[in-house]
Amino acid sequence: MITPKHIVSAAAIVLNNQGEILLIKGPRRGWEMPGGQVEEGESLKEAAIRETKEESGIEIEVTKFCGIFQNIDRSICNTLFLGKSIGGEPTTSAESLEVGFFPIKQALEMVTWKNFRQRIEYCLNERIQPFYVGFSDCENEEIVSEWL
Repeated sequence: MITPKHIVSAAAIVLNNQGEILLIKGPRRGWEMPGGQVEEGESLKEAAIRETKEESGIEIEVTKFCGIFQNIDRSICNTLFLGKSIGGEPTTSAESLEVGFFPIKQALEMVTWKNFRQRIEYCLNERIQPFYVGFSDCENEEIVSEWL
């Protein structure tokens, strides 16, 4: 039997006191929410906090677990959290060319990589949380389950 190998990542949709969303502009995917791979011995929540700080310079408090997007073909599970900014200054890094807070409507227009805009929309919609979205690269299909 082959031991399964999955990638688990954590991302945060971060809002400031003005209700704006934190976005980073990465070198490969353009504008997106901060996040990345969970390290061994690290909780999902801790990973979302660490990745946000590393990629944007912003310190956050996680306020809610929102759901999971699973790329079935690539064995990637991306956990998504809602958070609020509690400190720091927008700062670029090796993983971010630009960093900033943007009004929600503008931010959604800026995010164009695959289903990343949908991830943000789902995290901002409390009525469908927690959610599970499984998708396949090959078929471009989506399976959505909502838990109430």
